[in-house]
Amino acid sequence: MIDVATLSVIRRWALREQLSIREISRRTGLSRNTIRKYLRADSAEPSYAKRVSPSKLDPFATKLADWLKTESTRGRKQRRTVKQMYFDLKVLGYSGSYNRVAAFARVWQAQQMQAQQTTGRGTFVPLLFDCGEAFQFDWSEDWAVIAGVRTKLQVAHFKLSHSRAFYLRAYPLQTHEMLFDAHNHAFEVLGGVPRRGIYDNMRTAVDRVRKGKDRDVNARFAAMVSHFLFEAEFCNPASGWEKGQVEKNVRDARHRLWQSVPAFATLDDLNAWLEQRCQALWHEIEHGKLPGTVADVWAQERSALMPVPRAFDGFVEHTKRVSPTCLIHFERNRYSVPAPYANRPVSLRVYASRLVVAAEGQLLCEHQRVIERNHHGAGQTIYDWRHYLAVLQRKPGALRNGAPFQELPPAFKRLQALLLKQRGGDREMVEILALVLHHDEQAVLAAVELALEAGAPSKTHILNVLHRLVDGRPAPAPVTSPQALRLVVEPMANVLRYDQLREVRHAT
Repeated sequence: MIDVATLSVIRRWALREQLSIREISRRTGLSRNTIRKYLRADSAEPSYAKRVSPSKLDPFATKLADWLKTESTRGRKQRRTVKQMYFDLKVLGYSGSYNRVAAFARVWQAQQMQAQQTTGRGTFVPLLFDCGEAFQFDWSEDWAVIAGVRTKLQVAHFKLSHSRAFYLRAYPLQTHEMLFDAHNHAFEVLGGVPRRGIYDNMRTAVDRVRKGKDRDVNARFAAMVSHFLFEAEFCNPASGWEKGQVEKNVRDARHRLWQSVPAFATLDDLNAWLEQRCQALWHEIEHGKLPGTVADVWAQERSALMPVPRAFDGFVEHTKRVSPTCLIHFERNRYSVPAPYANRPVSLRVYASRLVVAAEGQLLCEHQRVIERNHHGAGQTIYDWRHYLAVLQRKPGALRNGAPFQELPPAFKRLQALLLKQRGGDREMVEILALVLHHDEQAVLAAVELALEAGAPSKTHILNVLHRLVDGRPAPAPVTSPQALRLVVEPMANVLRYDQLREVRHAT
């Protein structure tokens, strides 16, 4: 095989200087047949046989191609990465490098892209939506600093298809109750409910994807759709372009919002900032297809939206059994329940930010939902000391070291420290705490504080003060008395009076 420089010399001698093939053969030492072959070629560059070298990936090429084809049909969030496939190949016996697998995947994807362009599958039709016709929804994962900790968030994105007004709300999880809460807030901010909602096949909405457009829709999601009176439509699998507006909004939000997001003390503060920033951006972004900004077009579309009904009661219900320590378990955390329901089944209603416990047709208690773990990664226990008062009345000794009573209000803690020094102080303190079962807790606290100020920390005095507070009677006016009593008429010292008394008694 000759190089490019030799071929150039041969072509110049033969075609420009008109030398014979014999003379060229003599000068170069090549055979005349070889010179004729290169002169007959149309290209001025020699062609080389493609090098074929064995690869450690060859026995697994078919398997890897099948995996790539399968993953291409899945949703963006459910796909395996090339690195995950590499580790799976190693389990099957592949001993080559990751770079070889990544190169194979790049070539395969390029071939698929070329095939799509050849068959015309890479072309799309622009979409046009009427006022109030549809909105698009999607989730994204983003980061923000909350309470000094960099936190991963699940962000719900809503976008009106006509006016392109958008709304974002962040949550710690991507669950049903978070989805319901996001719809309640989004429709309030967007000013109404469109006729259709366009979703991908997310697990919080679709239980099973069937052939074509048929879906087994989650029962609670269907209840929400029925409550807000819109029609839910789902994209084909791995067809994100069917809701391309909100997909683009996810990308745009990264540089419009998340790159400049400040730190916040709570998640509620972050969501308030997101709502304000979204509405401010409506006035800054040009619509692009219609004259004016997004806010201008939204003002026209708002009249075509259905008025927002009352908020959807978006809870997910679980059946729990209360432990002997009056606790129920949820998400690795423990929450207290009133003692009469220990060892009994209850209904737990899970909302985005709170938990409600119900039984026998009535609400028993409510807790703020705790999602984060402690610094050891273990779950937390959330007590309400009022739930244990029924047990405490039978076991007053548990007041000293009982875990639920470590966070009593400061006034109760001061009173407890004084009463526990007395004999029978445990039971008296329990009886005072039990007053919150029959009276307003703030009134009981006020009575305890007044008793402590008066220097009379006893149950009797606290009851007297509490009754006056409940009945609305003012406290008795203080009695002003002198430091010592003084006689107006001082007695006279007369010993003769004693003799007179003796004479009178002797006579009688």
